[in-house]
Amino acid sequence: MTKINPKIQKNAMLILSTFLITLLALFFLFPLVWMIVSSLKNEASIYKDMTSWHAFVPSLDFKTWLNNYANLFQRFDIFRYIGNSILYASCVTAGSVIINSLAGYGFACFKFKGKKFLFGLLLATLVIPGETILIQQFQIAKNLGILNTILAVILPGLASPFYIYMFKNFFEAIPDDMIESAQLEGASMFRIYWQIMLPMAKPAVATVGTLTFIGSWNDYLWPLMVLTDSNKFPLQVAITNINNTQPVYMNQVMALLTISTIPLIIIYIVFQKYLVQGMGNVGTGVK
Repeated sequence: MTKINPKIQKNAMLILSTFLITLLALFFLFPLVWMIVSSLKNEASIYKDMTSWHAFVPSLDFKTWLNNYANLFQRFDIFRYIGNSILYASCVTAGSVIINSLAGYGFACFKFKGKKFLFGLLLATLVIPGETILIQQFQIAKNLGILNTILAVILPGLASPFYIYMFKNFFEAIPDDMIESAQLEGASMFRIYWQIMLPMAKPAVATVGTLTFIGSWNDYLWPLMVLTDSNKFPLQVAITNINNTQPVYMNQVMALLTISTIPLIIIYIVFQKYLVQGMGNVGTGVK
């Protein structure tokens, strides 16, 4: 039997894997491309091109590309909804990074009775679907008197067992000598956390911040439950109301969905390196 040249075999595997990865990427990208292209067309063209490859080609009349966006902003107060989403997502992201990093710092650097049991109990909550406790969260928000306020949207998203676990692993990977040296210099434990530990955990901060912002931006069910004033709706909740407001234009719907997607794409591109690095180090740091 003729032995295949290892170099040729390696190149063939590279070409095959590249082809399969590209095919898979296109499979996930084509709905996004269709959405963006449809937002640049008139209503009749969307339905006319639905069953052909023309569905992925925008109108050749460049001057009409932004007409759907202009009409959408004239009909609805989109800037208000975008501002609400940015406010909610930014507050949840900042609070999540601080609270989860503090909890992770406590588990990593402090010794106290029942620490392992408490941490194990914390990790056990990861198997509980978030939807199963929505009613309990709603009752708590109602008893606190914060329904239809910004606090009702923000507070439930501040703490996450997975993010605490991630910060704990990052902090445990930092040598004890650095902490001991800072203590000998008279630094308090909070100062050590704020000036030494947190800056060294930039991949974890970027990962938690990115995932939290995306999760908060895309959150639909919880804001819908706790908010009754439409002026306080985030963009995702407003999309449903807009889609039910007659007349409904498909090209304007696609324009609105494109607007809601663009910030997430930008954030992912900017923080991609830190996100990959942070997720890759989730299982490290055990002393």
